[in-house]
Amino acid sequence: MTTSNPFFEPSDLPYELPPFARIRNDHFLPAFSRGMADQLAEVAAIGACAGPPTFENTVEALERSGAVLGRVCRVFSNKAASDTDEEIQALEVEITPRLAAHEDLLLLDSALFGRLDALHEQREQLGLDGEQLRLLERHHTLRVRAGARLAPEQQRRLRELNAHIAALCTEFDQNLRVATADAALVLDRAEELAGLPADQIAAAAENARALGHPGKFVLSLKNFSCQTELAALEDPALRERLLAASLGRGTDSNGPIAVTLARLRAKRAALLGYPSHAAWEVADRTAGTTDAVEELLGRLVAPAVANAEREGAALAEAAGVAQIRAADWQYYSERVRKERYDLDAAALRPYLELETVLHDGVFHAAGLVYGITFTRRPDLVSYHPDAHVYEVHDADGSPLGLYIGDFHSRESKRGGAWMNSLVVQSHLLGQRPVVVNNLNVAKPPAGEPVLLTWSEVNTLFHEFGHALHGLFSDVRYPLLSGTQVPRDFVEFPSQVNEVWADWPEVLAHYARHHLTGEPMPAELPARLREAENFGAGFRMVEHQAAAVLDWAWHTLSADGDVPGEDEVEAFEAAALERYGLAMAAIPPRYRTGYFAHIFNHGYAAGYYGYRWAEVLDADTVRWFRENGRSIRESGEIFRRELLAKGGSVDPLAAFRAVVGRDAEIGPLLARHGLTD
Repeated sequence: MTTSNPFFEPSDLPYELPPFARIRNDHFLPAFSRGMADQLAEVAAIGACAGPPTFENTVEALERSGAVLGRVCRVFSNKAASDTDEEIQALEVEITPRLAAHEDLLLLDSALFGRLDALHEQREQLGLDGEQLRLLERHHTLRVRAGARLAPEQQRRLRELNAHIAALCTEFDQNLRVATADAALVLDRAEELAGLPADQIAAAAENARALGHPGKFVLSLKNFSCQTELAALEDPALRERLLAASLGRGTDSNGPIAVTLARLRAKRAALLGYPSHAAWEVADRTAGTTDAVEELLGRLVAPAVANAEREGAALAEAAGVAQIRAADWQYYSERVRKERYDLDAAALRPYLELETVLHDGVFHAAGLVYGITFTRRPDLVSYHPDAHVYEVHDADGSPLGLYIGDFHSRESKRGGAWMNSLVVQSHLLGQRPVVVNNLNVAKPPAGEPVLLTWSEVNTLFHEFGHALHGLFSDVRYPLLSGTQVPRDFVEFPSQVNEVWADWPEVLAHYARHHLTGEPMPAELPARLREAENFGAGFRMVEHQAAAVLDWAWHTLSADGDVPGEDEVEAFEAAALERYGLAMAAIPPRYRTGYFAHIFNHGYAAGYYGYRWAEVLDADTVRWFRENGRSIRESGEIFRRELLAKGGSVDPLAAFRAVVGRDAEIGPLLARHGLTD
């Protein structure tokens, strides 16, 4: 095992792609154990260094540490999210608290912190360049925030809290996987799915077969509240069942965990000197203060609610009822869009075939804007047959990295869409990036086309924006590479990339009928953009509602009133009422029981970041449209000044380097058809 474990040495594959063909589940635990032991020894050696601290023998040495652990962590994290099994889930439960304890040992090591603290005190006299100074400041800040200045007894308590929080986060995620699978609707007859396009009914049959229900039809739940099928299903009772299944999952198993996590995070924040977990988190983000977040959330509520109420009135009229139900909102939205804008969402799907959207849309746009190209590498084995590897080359033909696309849902994959890094770009380590995009598009029967909804097209462009952030990274140090930027900034580049989905030159290149090759009718894109405004109120309210639930959970103080384990629904209702977002017909995009973003995936007190980043995104899109340069010239500026920088510069300074000023909120309000 010692000599054959593929994590113990760098991969000899192109770009150090992990050797997935050799990796087995029983390799993970020995690699974790050795990786943690190696890094602790490396850090101990740095702290015990006889000479005075220098940037090279302390900060750079720290950046070189943990090679084995880094390799196994990145592969395991991707495996646990994309292709898990019972062994991996059991290992998650075992290893997560150990990793949390290991992280504490690194961040709270007194000898290492003493050297970093000494360097930080004299940082202006060290002759460091901008990236070196940024790296020193980040390492120092991370340790101060983690409790390096606390007394030993306080640090002991902090370690206990961190281990407990890490274990509960894993439990939340595993509970959610089970609850989501258990809440899937199993139907006996195709007629029950009346209204769904034929290919979606076929996908439901294929899903049933894969899940052990041959001859039936299964609607598996997406990770958000309002399931996409609600827009098409004709049976109102089935719509009600589907929404109820979505909203109710995880309440029993994860509600108590959420309460405990909120309580523990509040206690940890108090120990670290902050009034709440939100205050602790935001202090290290671009927002800076909880007041700034509150201002943004408050500013968007009134126009969003007013717009949603107008939409709801139109839907109630179309349905012939006094008030529209939540389960019927999407269904009648499609009818109103069709009547007002002559746009049938289902009629778009034949023009949006997955492989064509990817190659002639997403990749083509990246070529237009940045000059890069993609070549399929079937010779390189990925971690799952559905995950395909592409080599990426720069405009001058030089190698840039690898991109892996894994787009289909399966029982072994968690819900949602995301980007992972398998290899992090670093000039110090001589590494080019390897990045992964995951989506959850239903897989049709063999040989049938994969037709996307417009929402899925946008999601693909969005996640590819994260991938570009990783691929374009051009920094020396791993800690500053790619998407390692503040949480309320990380969504900004990905949201900017969504603009290319309906950019005329790009849309015309990929929106072709999958059978005839005919382009999408010229009038459809314009009608699509008009129709998108109808629904802006709904989208903003459901997102704002989720953001304020996150905020309510994480602005609790350690000595304040934390709800009981059986009071989750009452807590949610009170929070929505307090923020003016208690609209029965528009549930939050995520409720507590399935809000994995904040209870496991790093967005605690950070879900507001999607809107915070969208202020930057909308302003940048305006810059792309109006700056007078070609798309290619603008793309080079955006790449050079922002995407390539990763975390090596202040993120808002990078934004100003592109746009030339601070961000304005006007473009965001205009995008959603809102008035300030």
